This record gives sequence, structure tokens and C-alpha cells, in this order.
Amino acid sequence: MLPTVSAILELPVLRAASPRLLGGAAGIDAPVRWVHVSEILDVGNLLSGGELVLTTGLELEKSPEESASFIRSLESAGAAGLIVELVGQRQRSRTALEKAARTATLPVVVVEHRVRFVQVTEIVHRMIVAEQLERVERARDVHEAFTVLSLESADTQRVVEQAATMIGASVVLEDLSHLVLAYAGQHVSTTELLGDWERRSRTTPFPAHTARSGPERWLQAAVGVRQQVWGRLVVPTPSAAFDADEDMAIMVLERAAQTLAINRLADRDQRELSHHAQAGLLNALRQPRGLSEAEALARAGSLGLKRSPYYVPVVFRTALQAWGSPVLPADPFAGQQDERELLERLAKALKSSAGTALAASIQSGSVGMILALPARQQEEATLQILAGAAAGPGVDANSTAQPNSTAQPHSAVPPAWIIGVGRMKATLLEAAAGIDEAAHVAESAATLREAGKPYYRATDVRLRGLLALLRKDPRVQQFVESELSAVLQAEAEGKGEYLELLGLYLGSGGNKAAMARSGYLSRPTLYARLAKLEELLAVDLDDAESRTSLHVALLAHLIRGQ
Repeated sequence: MLPTVSAILELPVLRAASPRLLGGAAGIDAPVRWVHVSEILDVGNLLSGGELVLTTGLELEKSPEESASFIRSLESAGAAGLIVELVGQRQRSRTALEKAARTATLPVVVVEHRVRFVQVTEIVHRMIVAEQLERVERARDVHEAFTVLSLESADTQRVVEQAATMIGASVVLEDLSHLVLAYAGQHVSTTELLGDWERRSRTTPFPAHTARSGPERWLQAAVGVRQQVWGRLVVPTPSAAFDADEDMAIMVLERAAQTLAINRLADRDQRELSHHAQAGLLNALRQPRGLSEAEALARAGSLGLKRSPYYVPVVFRTALQAWGSPVLPADPFAGQQDERELLERLAKALKSSAGTALAASIQSGSVGMILALPARQQEEATLQILAGAAAGPGVDANSTAQPNSTAQPHSAVPPAWIIGVGRMKATLLEAAAGIDEAAHVAESAATLREAGKPYYRATDVRLRGLLALLRKDPRVQQFVESELSAVLQAEAEGKGEYLELLGLYLGSGGNKAAMARSGYLSRPTLYARLAKLEELLAVDLDDAESRTSLHVALLAHLIRGQ
């Protein structure tokens, strides 16, 4: 802290001169930035503020009536105080000063004995320089402390605790929703510090720069980079140490805010670099072009994939349709953000499993993974963990109805990600080649109408999966039209019962007796309608090849209509 006028008057060199305060007592604790000795009355233009002016007052002795204007000029210049040496019989100057000092706002002091101004100047300037040196050293300490926290990528709590320790007051970090992300209390309970926080925070406006604001006069600093502010650091309960040196508190708070912003950017950049590295390696493994297994394992090991006896290709695909409801994001940037969030959730989930993995976006809406497992028996458990991570926080991967469940398909929540699993392989390169198979499974599974499973294998999609991939092929569409044109025409005319009847007949394997026993229709009525269906289709429904052809066409038609 800079020395004050009051502290300077307590110096022995001035105490020995019997100082007497004539006026301006309210400013006695004003900080003194410098000491200026002058014998001219027009000194205001030479000052820049905060100076303690020392004078013998000889010019005032010549023109005592100028005392008031002299003091006003010092006040206008922002001087910290005035000390006048009045030695001997100088009653005119003393009387004029006493009168002018009654209305002064800056301290006006007279000394009755000779004072060595040079000694006062040396002592005070030494105090000022020492204080400035101390501030420089403290600023260096603050800089070094937060630089270390930046280099160590310290977590948020450590940064906030460091700021609170240096300021000597409680510090709170909140986000833009006024939710507390971290805090460090100093001589105050958590209940008192954070009680009714959201209301108190919302009534405290966000200043453009580090400053106090709001009804509780919170000191606060923005956290973020330029236009990407994501929170603020707050000192809600100042302490005595804080009040004594608010400038230092501001410096600490701003440096802590910078560290938090840098660490967040560094953490994001580190994750992005890791994702890019894994994406590059995953693409190289899928198209090895002379890459050996040993080299592949070495490169994968450098990215955290442990050498294992088993490798499983997995693909996470954004659901194209989940029970008929499109869930693809319209915004491609939102899709990229979803993929990054999925990668982070998967990485976190793998820490609680026995497996390690390479994972990266392989195309828009798809994330590929090679899962390394130390034992075959751990495959199902690890896949369940990954399915839970893909489902998102608070969502059970098994909450969707299973194919054999009695729950209604539409009662389940459509998954955000469809998981396709390829066949387990013994080498890394073979597993990488299986990414395409897993992607095919995931894409096919996204077209299934029945309730979703946590993840799908090739045995779960089979013919439906193939037709799903070919559903937009004109040749498939032409095949469907040629096989089902008669019943589709009847459906368009309001006779949809024939399409439903065909589905039930093919689903029963062509067993008319079984259909009749199910109570769907009476036997004579059923046989009559099947005869009419045969007539519409112009085929023999008892022919196995005809039934197969119709069944494929019907599946393709149903998939196309999803």
C-alpha cells in the first residue's frame, strides 16, 4: 500500500516539527504517490495527482489573500495534501491559511519548526519505491503461481482455491446460468457463502470490466476469451485484507480468470488433437497399404490401445429412423458436436472397463471404434458399458424394449445412437477391416421397426438389413412394384385388407390351417379371400418360390415405407 498523509505525519522528522492539521481531515488517509517541493503558487499545472506538496510558504507571506486560490488549485490537480512550514512571526500567512483550510477537501498542515524537506522527500520516496517493489514482487508471485497452474492444466477447483488464498477472501466461479462450478471459502461457512446464490447472482449485473457491482458490491471478473465468455469469478464476501488492497485482488482475480480460460481451451485442444490422431490412424488401419500388424500395434499403442488377444469392430451411427421418427440433426455442426460429445462419453466409460479402444468419426453421423479386450468373456459386459455411455447420462442402455419383450415397441424411447458390432478378430488389422461390416449392421438396424436392442450384430439384421441397404435401388423398387402391384392398387382403392392378409399368410409360412385356427377368419372366409388374393397376384401361393419372392418384395416395401 502507498503511504498515506496520516502515516507521513507520524514520521519522526515531521513529528519533531509539531505538525498541526488546519483542515481537510476527511482526506487524511489519502495515499501519497509522490512528494513535490515547490515555492511557487501556480503549481497545479505541474501535478498529475496524488502528490504531497511541501512549501515554506514564502510566496503566501507576500500575498496571503491567495491562500484560498492556491489550495483550490491543488485540489483541482488531485494533490494528496499540503504541508506549509511557518517558522517565526508569520501571523498573516497563518491566519489566511486557517481561513482557507476550513473549506478545503485536502489535508492542510502547518509545521511550527524548521523541517529538512530533502529528508522528508528521501524517506517518503523510499517508502513509495519499497511499496512499488513489493507490488512488483507480489505481481511476479501471482504470475508465477498461475503460470504453473496453466502449465499443469490444473483443474478448476485448484485455480479457484489459489485465487482465494492470494486474495484472502472467498472466491466463487459460476457459469452463465448462475450455477456454481467451483468455490473456495475463506473464514465463512458454505451456507453463508452460497445461500440463495442464484437470486443474489441474478441481481448482480455483469460489468464490462473487472469491478464491483450489485447490491452486495461483488468484485467480479469475466472468464472466457473475447466474445466467448462462459462464466465469471466473484468475490462475494470481501475481507480486511481484500479491502486494504483491492488493486491486488483485481489483478489476482483477472489472472485466475485467464488461467481458467486457457486451461479450458488447452483441454479442448488436447481432446481435439487426440481425436484427430485417432481418426487418422483408424483410416490408415482400414486401408493399410503395406502397413504391417507390428507397425499398426505400435502406432495404436502410442494412442492408448493396449495390445490384446481380441479386437472387436464397433460403429455408432446416428439413428436414421427410430420407429419411424427421424432423429438426424438438421444442422451439420450440431452433428459434429454430438459426435465429439459421444467420443468423450465413450472415453470416460472405457476407464471403468477392462478394454481400451481407438475411436473416431469415420463419416458424418458415424463413429467407428476398435475395441481391444484381454478376454473373450469380457465382450458383452464392455459392450453394455459402451451402450450405456452412448445412451447418455441418466439413460439405461437396456431401457428400450427387447425384441422378445412384451412391451409395446412405441412405448420405448428411440435411441440417439444405433450400435453395430462386427465379428471379434485376433488381429488389429482384421478388426479394422471389420469396421465396414459393423457400419452395415448399424445402418441396417436403424431401419428396424421393433424395439431397439443396446447393440446389434449381423445375426440381428439378416435379410432385412440387406434390403434396408438396397431400398433406394431402382431395381429393387421395380421388383417390389412388379410383385405387389395388384395388392398395392387394391390398397390405393381402399382395399388394404389384401396387403395385410398377404403379410399374415407369408408370416405363417403359408400354413392356411394355422391361420384359421388363430381365429383371424373363419375357414371358408379365409380360403375365399386367399383365392381372391391369388387371383389378384396371378401366382400360386402354394408355390414355395412364389412365397419367397413375395416375402422379399413385401419386406422391401415395408422398409421403403418407414
